[in-house]
Amino acid sequence: MSAAANKPAEIRRIAVIGGGAWGSALALTAARAGRDTVLWARDAETVAAVASGRGNPAYLPDVPFDARVAATTDLAEALDGADAALLVTPAQTTRAMGAAIAPLARSGLPVVLCAKGIERETGLLPAQVLAEAAPRCRAAILSGPSFAADVARGLPTAVTLAAEDGDMADALALALAGRQFRPYASTDPLGAQIGGALKNVLAIACGAVAGKGWGASALAALTARGFAELSRLGLTLGARPETLTGLSGLGDLVLTCSSAQSRNFAFGIALGEGRTVDELAATGKLAEGVHSAAVAVDLAARHEVEMPIAAAVADVLAGRLGVDDALERLMTRPLRRET
Repeated sequence: MSAAANKPAEIRRIAVIGGGAWGSALALTAARAGRDTVLWARDAETVAAVASGRGNPAYLPDVPFDARVAATTDLAEALDGADAALLVTPAQTTRAMGAAIAPLARSGLPVVLCAKGIERETGLLPAQVLAEAAPRCRAAILSGPSFAADVARGLPTAVTLAAEDGDMADALALALAGRQFRPYASTDPLGAQIGGALKNVLAIACGAVAGKGWGASALAALTARGFAELSRLGLTLGARPETLTGLSGLGDLVLTCSSAQSRNFAFGIALGEGRTVDELAATGKLAEGVHSAAVAVDLAARHEVEMPIAAAVADVLAGRLGVDDALERLMTRPLRRET
């Protein structure tokens, strides 16, 4: 069989699963790229608004939908005839959503995982979870420095689109690419997932520094040392250096650790200002890094990788340590050469 025969067919129809801000932004991106796009959401009001062309006022107020996006509450309808699906629901729902997709998806359907995190109960990365929940589907990862509002407004954005199958990664990147949205294909989905999961945890630490008013110098130092932790774990697990220093690693970390548009950074700011985890949980504003912190530290411990910043975040979130005490613990660690 020729090499051309092995390549995936052109991706013309894309199902976007998840009607929040990021799902709506990616549905717009796919439609702008000329794909036949259908957005699935649980909320009938969201579906009605998107289908009518009014956009998604609940999640993206004041962002007009400048491209045609169909919408439905019927998952089977969304997946019918789809050449690829973008799964844009929270990382902790990947298993349940994968199980819902499994009987409806055609064999070999590329499913692009667009949420970042580590499954709390198992310590598995999203692609591993999908492999268990929907084994007939093929996982890809979309990750990188991107805020939903920026992407929805058509502001210039570049991301990583990673899959073990390079031809599939290329096809998916081509399907989503536009004048203002540039996906870089990669064959390192592990590295893309590690960067996406750990930057959420580190962003909480950086937000707490900002909330405490400890200054730009402390914030820059924490970001840099956080990247060292991310890199140590990623390389130990088999990620490629160029992935960790690329868009889905360093790029996403810098963005998430420097802007209150990031839910994780904003959560950290609230902690630094004196709010408690319980208070924030009561508002429904728990960020993904809250779910991933402890399991990330456990993963690092199993591989004998030091991650003192992530460990401090996990201890603060568990109520074992205050923010001030966490900083003191980090600043009084034994001096060492920079690695």
